[in-house]
Amino acid sequence: MRMITDGVSVANQDQRCALCQNDRAKDRQNLTVGGQKYVLTMSDGEYDYLIKLLALGDSGVGKTSFLYQYTDGKFNSKFITTVGIDFREKRVMYKSSSPDGNSAKGRKIHLQLWDTAGQERFRSLMTAFFRDAMGFLLLFDLTNEQTFLNVRNWMSQLQMHAYCESPDIVLCGNKSDLEGQREVKEEEALELAEKFGVPYFETSAASGHNVSQVVEVLLDLIMKRMERCVDKSWIPDGTVRSNGHSGTERITEEQNQDQGKCGC
Repeated sequence: MRMITDGVSVANQDQRCALCQNDRAKDRQNLTVGGQKYVLTMSDGEYDYLIKLLALGDSGVGKTSFLYQYTDGKFNSKFITTVGIDFREKRVMYKSSSPDGNSAKGRKIHLQLWDTAGQERFRSLMTAFFRDAMGFLLLFDLTNEQTFLNVRNWMSQLQMHAYCESPDIVLCGNKSDLEGQREVKEEEALELAEKFGVPYFETSAASGHNVSQVVEVLLDLIMKRMERCVDKSWIPDGTVRSNGHSGTERITEEQNQDQGKCGC
């Protein structure tokens, strides 16, 4: 798998729903997978898939800086604590490898990267967004052991509120550039990641180390899950496909009265 950015990076804090403001609403279909509703949007050439990712972790672990580094390639040490929830956007080109080793057709991906507040008082607000996200970036601070210990609590929240009990997650030990202040050993983090069955990376929002690679790995997990779950003969090429739970689940059309509602 390899990723190619197309040079588009957007950060719009006032925009609340990319699809709501899209005049292609007539091409949308509301569908359900395993009882969960998603919006499938017919592509007009701008992008093939809309993928929503959620960044989680305690306050101060560097979620906002991580996403800013990914979308803009910059580091800002003066970010204030996120209040509520915000998101950034980026367009990428995804190319998967076929079983014979050849590269499959490239897909244009529109990523929405949701930035959540880490404070306890916003926890109920965040869980409302868990089911709409297709993948999760779970960050802790390598220089703060308590944020690492709290990873288990975040995992429990995801198992309860995400689209299934084993959603696509990548665990990130952030601030790897502050090696002299490290409180969490790499071996401990790897052991925890193995316990939960998720990939683990040490990242630095300041230097950009492993930031892009983390998102690429998560996107690859999501795309492979979608390929396993969606009946490709039923949904035409060029639609935004839902992530699901198992390849045996059927996708059914939502009731007509639900059409036109926001799928975010």
